[in-house]
Amino acid sequence: MLTDRLAGLDVPWCVVAGWALDLFRRAGTRPHHDVEIAVPADTFDAVAARFDDCDFFTVHSGTVTPATADTLRTSHQTWAWDRAAGAWRFDVFREPHDGGTWICRREPRIRRPYSDIIHHTPDGIPFLAPEFVLLFKSKDPRPKDESDFRGILPLLSPDQRRRLDELLAMTAPTHPWRATT
Repeated sequence: MLTDRLAGLDVPWCVVAGWALDLFRRAGTRPHHDVEIAVPADTFDAVAARFDDCDFFTVHSGTVTPATADTLRTSHQTWAWDRAAGAWRFDVFREPHDGGTWICRREPRIRRPYSDIIHHTPDGIPFLAPEFVLLFKSKDPRPKDESDFRGILPLLSPDQRRRLDELLAMTAPTHPWRATT
């Protein structure tokens, strides 16, 4: 399990995307095809070192390429290939940051301390705060993203709803989700 392999790593990391929303809800709501985690971009080597049984690849414009210093600069997304199983295991999103501050890759004006955006399940699994997950899902939302939004919105606190609206105002001022937050 990812959490076991990353235990004790002194790097802020968290589960993101659909699994993060299920961790927030404390319930599985739909099948997930993969699991994604996010880490500060320059800490990727420390994370990858925990998975010496995997090969890493970057994904850019539909092209999958072995991860190298050059390819890591061209994409934020990295896939882990489990050699023994012959299967993709997880994705690592390498995020911009400034020390202990996360920077949104889509809108660099959005900056938050990791301690504000990373929440934890009762058993300690770190996950991205749901309003930030929804921010990323708001760009070209697919049916599952719309469903995630409708399922999570009633569970958000008033502060989380306000924050989601503020985030959407900065990235997509006319987004239809703003009318319902």
